[in-house]
Parts: sequence; C-alpha cells; structure tokens
Amino acid sequence: MTILLRTSRDLPPDAAWRYWLAVTDSDTSGLDPSRKLPRLAHRLETAFEDCRDTWWSLARQLGATPSAELSHSVACGAFGSDFGLMLAWDRIATELAALPEPHLMVCDDAWAFRQLASRPGVAAGAPPPLRVMAARRALRGFAARGKLALRLIRSALTTRRLGAALPTGSRVLLVYGHPGSRADGFDVYFGTLMRELPGLKRLLHCDCPPDRAAELAQDGRTASLHGWGSALFALTMPFQAWRPTPEQTSGAFGWLIRRAAARENSGGGPAMNAWQMHCQRRFLDQVRPAVVCWPWENHAWERDLCRAARPLGVRSLGYQHTVIGPHQINYSVRANVDGLASIPDMVIADGPAYRDELIAWGVPAERLCIAGAWRLPPVTGGRFEAGAPVFVPLSAIPAIARLQVEAGRQLARTGRRVLVKPHPMYPLAFAEEADLERTDIGITGHAALSAVIAATGTSSLEGLLLGLPTFRLLPDDRLAVDILPQGVKAVAVTPEDLPQALAETPPPAPLAYAELLAAPDMQAWKSLLFGDIDPTTDQQGTDHGQ
Repeated sequence: MTILLRTSRDLPPDAAWRYWLAVTDSDTSGLDPSRKLPRLAHRLETAFEDCRDTWWSLARQLGATPSAELSHSVACGAFGSDFGLMLAWDRIATELAALPEPHLMVCDDAWAFRQLASRPGVAAGAPPPLRVMAARRALRGFAARGKLALRLIRSALTTRRLGAALPTGSRVLLVYGHPGSRADGFDVYFGTLMRELPGLKRLLHCDCPPDRAAELAQDGRTASLHGWGSALFALTMPFQAWRPTPEQTSGAFGWLIRRAAARENSGGGPAMNAWQMHCQRRFLDQVRPAVVCWPWENHAWERDLCRAARPLGVRSLGYQHTVIGPHQINYSVRANVDGLASIPDMVIADGPAYRDELIAWGVPAERLCIAGAWRLPPVTGGRFEAGAPVFVPLSAIPAIARLQVEAGRQLARTGRRVLVKPHPMYPLAFAEEADLERTDIGITGHAALSAVIAATGTSSLEGLLLGLPTFRLLPDDRLAVDILPQGVKAVAVTPEDLPQALAETPPPAPLAYAELLAAPDMQAWKSLLFGDIDPTTDQQGTDHGQ
C-alpha cells in the first residue's frame, strides 16, 4: 500500500505520507503547499496524453447504446467533458501505487473516490456520501431540462418565420451564433465568404438565441435552426439524458462512467444535443440543401448531421476552422463508433500543419483539402520588445482563467506591465490594479509585447508566429488544452515556474505562417460550395451583381 486515499475532512497524520496530490475540485486548504507532489501539473498532462487510447476505446464501446449520442464524454471532447481528466487521475494513482514511498491522495468527488479506491495499492478512508449527491444532480438536471423545454418552444415559434430565407436546394453555412458575426456579410467562422459568394445562405446553430438570430437575419439570407424544431418534441426535453447500461457502469472504469453521466445529466447538455439533432434532421428533410458546410470539430451532433445528410444526397463539408493539438482527440475518427461513416464528405483544413494532424487522427487524405484560415489571418514577426507589456489572453475555462489572472497579478507586482484580455465568449470579471490592466485588443493589435502567457486557445500559436516568448500555463488540477500542431511547442510552465522562465527564455524565431496555415483560397471555396454553378446567383437564379 502506497496511496492513502482520503477526503479533505479525513486527513491522516502528516508523518504517514511523503507528498500529497488532490483530484480536481478537492479542498486543499488544510495541506502544506511545500509537500505537494513535485511537477504534478506536468505529470497530469502526461497522464492525460497516455490515456487517449483508453478514452477512444471506451467511447466506441459506449457509443453502441442509443442515448450515448447525447454525451460529450462519448465524443471524447476535452473541452466539453472532464472524463479524460478523470482517467488521468486514475492512471496517476496506479503509477504512484507502484512506488515504495506513501502518498496522500485527496479526493472529495464521490464517484472518483470510489473509482480510485478500487485500484490495487490504494488504502481508502471513508468515501464521500453518494446517494444524496446523485439525487441532487438528478433533480437539478430534470429541472434544468424542464426550463430548457419552455425556452426551446419559444425559440421554435419565434424563429420559424426566418426559414423562408433558405429555399430548397440552398448552399448553407451552418454556424454558431458568435457575438462577432454581423448581418453585413461577415461571419466570425467564415470571414467574408458570404460577401464574396452572394449565393450562400447562413443557418444559425441552436446555441444562438432567437433575438440574436433576428439581428443576423436582417441580411435576408440567414435563418435559425430552431425554426425547424417541433414544439411537441421540445416537451420531451426533461427526459433526454445519457443512460449508460449496467454493463458499462460495472466495468473497470464503471465509476468514472457513472460520474460522467451524472455530471452531464445534471444540466441541459444532453437535451440540447437532442434538440440540435432533431432540428437539423428536420431541416435536411424539408429543405434538402445542396451543400451544408460548418465549423467541424467532430462533436456528436456533427456526426449525426453527416449520417442524416448522406442518404438525402446533401453534400457535407466540415471546415476545420480553428486549431488542433495533441489533447483534442475528438477530431479523430477513432472516437466514432461508425468510423468514417460519420465524418463529412470532405474535411476542409485551414493549413498544411493541421491537415497533417487530421491525417494522423485517421481522416483519409483523399477526404481532405486545404482552403485557408479565415480566423487566423497571416501575421508577421518582429513584435518583440523587452520592455513591452506581457499579454495574458484568458482561457474560456473559468478556473484556468482565474489562474492566469493571478499569475499576471504576481508579475504586475514586480513592476512588469501586464495586459489581460478576457475571452470574447466567456468573459471573466477581475480587479485591475497598478500594472495589471484589462484590454479588449487582441494579440496582433499591439505594436510590441514582451511575452504571451496563454493556457488554452489560439493565442499561443499567434505568439509564436509573432516571435514572442510564449508560455502555456499549466494548472495542477485540470487540463490546459494544448492546441499547437506537432513540432510546435510553447514553454509549458506552472505559476511557480513562470518568473524564472520569463527571465531565461529568449524570443524565438517567428514561425513561418505558410508552413502551418494558408490564406483563404476563394477559388477553392467556390469549387467546394458551388462546383460549376455561378456563385453570384441564388437558387432562384436571382442575380446579386446588379
């Protein structure tokens, strides 16, 4: 026995163990920081990467049950699910249990505690109570889905009128309701493509509220997917949930599967997936678009879209619109229970580096092409100045964003000017102080910077393209998703390591943009979306050039 597994309320004597570590969201206030397991953040990230085959294998097994299509965990999405993180904690426990010196592992999570307690070499104390927690989550989820049902009924009824903008046979961009998109032909995911190709239509994903959809629909070419939803189907939302089978919840990772289902079903996520799939299937059946193109990330609803489109003769185009790194294993076809059957007819990469990443993830080369990066335009190096501010672009994950703010705050108190940029879709409130300032200007909008302290998101890639010392901040209780392609690395640091790393890291040579990404290729987009049809006319033959 070399692991003492305890809750934060049941800690053993200090003399009984050498180092401690704490599972995500456990209380560490009663522990001596100097005795935390060395390099825990790095170790956690390595364990996560080592678990990817396990997650893929479990996803294929779980995906065989009908309700699994509603789950983010089954889709292997590192941003939408912490199932892979829990696999990593389980792996670390197994590794430490094989060592001779004892370790204290603190876990306040009822499901994860029971998973860890089942491993050889783990001596567990009293587990956290489970039944009350499980009941609370179940009731909260039912209530949340009931509230969601009412909202979706309103959404369906108020957006139905917008459907006339998408006649039969349309060529459609299916996009999220990003706050930066506009009704003048600009879309955050596809840039000026609608302006360049007036025959295109835009369909808004179910994440877009009706009021926002109405704003964007002022262009006469935009509709909301909500408008194809049935109000009667919306009434089933309280009952939409991911339900693993008893066999799945009793295996080697059974407690983690139970945990994932309890967490997902405690909110509206599975129901929103069900609604999205319902609406998009009705849209495909009624409109029969010629082409549907969307920002592809291989989520569950996207796999369903591909399955539904193919029998109807609808061409599916998945645009790899952002960045892919070693942690985003959801892009791999190894996560798909039906393999290539649920990926788009063609996957459009934003550059050569990420095309190669997708090939490595199992997407066939013949179903890949490059048409350029709308969201990451070419940038040039030479932006480094030693005395310029440090740029801190915040993660979309609140806990990680708070860690970044605190790291920036500590730097600011040494006299360095620090600019903190909130995430555009997930802003975080924080107190400014001397040398710690909020900015809404992106990384490329500054004349000079001295360093970038990123965690998740594209700013780490942009920093390296600009030739800036770029750091990826690692928390020691969760994953900071790495988005950099193979062969490209930011300096991975913990908050404790950061001051020394900043002092010792010289500015790197700027990355060559063309080796990673490509500028948008309008001819390629015309060919993919319209073939030989004139893209300046819509499905009724209306000439937009007059």
